[in-house]
Amino acid sequence: MFCHNPDEIINDAEINLVVELINEPEEAYEIVRAALKAGKNVVSGNKKMLATHMEELIGLQEESGKALLYDASACGSIPIIRNLEEYYDTDLLLSITGILNGSSNYILSQAFHNGTSYRDALARAQELGFAESDPDLDVEGFDATYKLSILALHGFGLIVKPGDIFRFGISNLDKADIRFARERGFRIKPVAQAVKFGGDRLALFVMPKMAGPEEHIYNVENEYNGVVIEGAFYDKQFMFGKGAGGYPTGSSVLSDIMARSHQYRYEYKKRRYFKAPRPDNDARLEVYFRYRDPKQFNRLRFEDISETYITRDYSYVVGVISLKSLLKEQDKLASSKSFLAFMKVL
Repeated sequence: MFCHNPDEIINDAEINLVVELINEPEEAYEIVRAALKAGKNVVSGNKKMLATHMEELIGLQEESGKALLYDASACGSIPIIRNLEEYYDTDLLLSITGILNGSSNYILSQAFHNGTSYRDALARAQELGFAESDPDLDVEGFDATYKLSILALHGFGLIVKPGDIFRFGISNLDKADIRFARERGFRIKPVAQAVKFGGDRLALFVMPKMAGPEEHIYNVENEYNGVVIEGAFYDKQFMFGKGAGGYPTGSSVLSDIMARSHQYRYEYKKRRYFKAPRPDNDARLEVYFRYRDPKQFNRLRFEDISETYITRDYSYVVGVISLKSLLKEQDKLASSKSFLAFMKVL
């Protein structure tokens, strides 16, 4: 059977599970919402829809007694959501750090190792089916931001709107940035991070990272994803796998379908049994900031600068800045020709 009207599926009493895998997030939301209200279980992979409407969708599951599963929404074939729910379900989690977007990682790998231009690497990622239909979702960090919002819920019990998370993409990458990374022994990686600080506060951000060889994500290349989970007593756990492409995503969807056939559901344990940390942008980062117009530098409020480099063509600084200061200038940073990457959280 084949149809174009989702109501035919939702109103069919013989159908007990709906799999939603369409592109448009608001249409996906209407389908998922209607399916849950109709008493059907749902499997989805639409990270923007989930991140935007998560609180309501949790409520609908409670009201209907049905389940919504969405492991395919984050990290493709890596079962990160289910692991956070089942194996890291205590209050000991300190941070989640990950390469959550395979398309951006593929582009950076091609540029760094093969000298491929940003534009050519993006075109190749689209040909291989790694990139979204709208590439800005990948390269400007939107995709990773939606995923980080979902992981923050399952890792820390916190619902954070994607618009409240600092985001900076890779589209302004320049040869000068790659040169800086190589000279210092770094590789540039597209990283999303949620990190606890000050005991009960949580900082969330998405931006490129100057990763050193001692870090787990240093060797994660091309369309692969890598997620590091750090706990107070179990130290760092690393999960690695393909995060982009139809087959890895499809395998995750199938896993959710089979899990639901055995009555599996998310319990949202961190939200139910623990006090969630509060989101806070006072965290301080050491960053690399490359710019051409001095006005771009002057807008940022660096607390300390350890290195300055100025030439006729471009300049950069390495210094300490708060996440709050970066968030305040997010829109202007995104529209400039500058490039930003963090080194570490202080």
